Amino acid sequence: MIYLDFAASTPLLPSVKKELFRAFEEEYSNPSSAHKLGRMSAERIERAREIIADSIGAYKSEIIFTSGASESNNLAIKGYVLANQKKGKHIITSSIEHKCILSICHFLEKEHGYDITYIPPQKNGIIDAKDVISAMREDTVLVSLMHVNNELGSIQPIAAIGQACFERDIKFHVDAAQSYKKIPIDVDELNVDILSLSAHKIYGPKGIGALYMRDLRETRMQPVIHGAGQEYGLRGGTLATPLILGFGAAVEDQTIEDSFEEVNKISSLLRAKVIEMGGVINSPDTHYIPHILNVRLPNFDASYFVANSDFLCSQGSACSSMNIEMSYVLREIGLSFEEAQSSIRFSFNKFDSNILNFFQ
Repeated sequence: MIYLDFAASTPLLPSVKKELFRAFEEEYSNPSSAHKLGRMSAERIERAREIIADSIGAYKSEIIFTSGASESNNLAIKGYVLANQKKGKHIITSSIEHKCILSICHFLEKEHGYDITYIPPQKNGIIDAKDVISAMREDTVLVSLMHVNNELGSIQPIAAIGQACFERDIKFHVDAAQSYKKIPIDVDELNVDILSLSAHKIYGPKGIGALYMRDLRETRMQPVIHGAGQEYGLRGGTLATPLILGFGAAVEDQTIEDSFEEVNKISSLLRAKVIEMGGVINSPDTHYIPHILNVRLPNFDASYFVANSDFLCSQGSACSSMNIEMSYVLREIGLSFEEAQSSIRFSFNKFDSNILNFFQ
């Protein structure tokens, strides 16, 4: 079998696996404990926090550990807007966000009376920054957009939107689960206030993520999980020391960055082969990461292929690909049901150049 679903999840890097096994064996104390072992774990957690902060140009005091990107997104959006309702109840997002973001927005609409503007993408899956800026209002409290689309690989104009938010004093949240370590992220250069990260997308362990919050201690936030004051009182629960240290090890490893050129080569070859076969590229031609490629092929039953092939890929987001409904992302860029049913998402890295064998 050939694994071509790296956008859904990734295997553990050897360095991460080594650190995880060590930590599970040695870091069993509660990092909040005052004894030596607890303090030692706490120090290592702070080192991991610093590594993650440095990787995005932030301070370690602005990083909160969570169970993953979904929890980070919930804390980012619910935590901020519910604590700042006096600033307004209008949120801007896009219609092609991860299902997690859309579910949060639907919850806020239904249960708390928020007005949500869903910006549609262009045909290439890229949001026009002008559309987002035009939607901004006096009562806009938050803009939430993904950095890279998980089905198409399209890179959104985060810096331009972030600048507009900064000028209007609107908080800007970015879901960076798919972009982290694949393209550079500097929260200051991008004008990002809140950023969601996930470890298992970068060869780290599942069950751990992080949230960056600019000026964390000065920002009014409401916790989603109440507890004993961990993570600045914003995320209750004993910290998962081994998972956090595994996350830090994954961030320190340069495998993703070092493999970019090889991944780009594979992506370019695959694009050419799909067109040669009479297929169509659903992913954009510019402003994309090469790690994700969505294509549609003539007379191709993608559902059957995904279920039965030894090429392990998907029809869309792994979080919703078990559903029989067509991808809402492909629908939003104008594909018909039939076109979506013949579409497939490949996501890969340098370990799987055998992807080209599928097209021989």
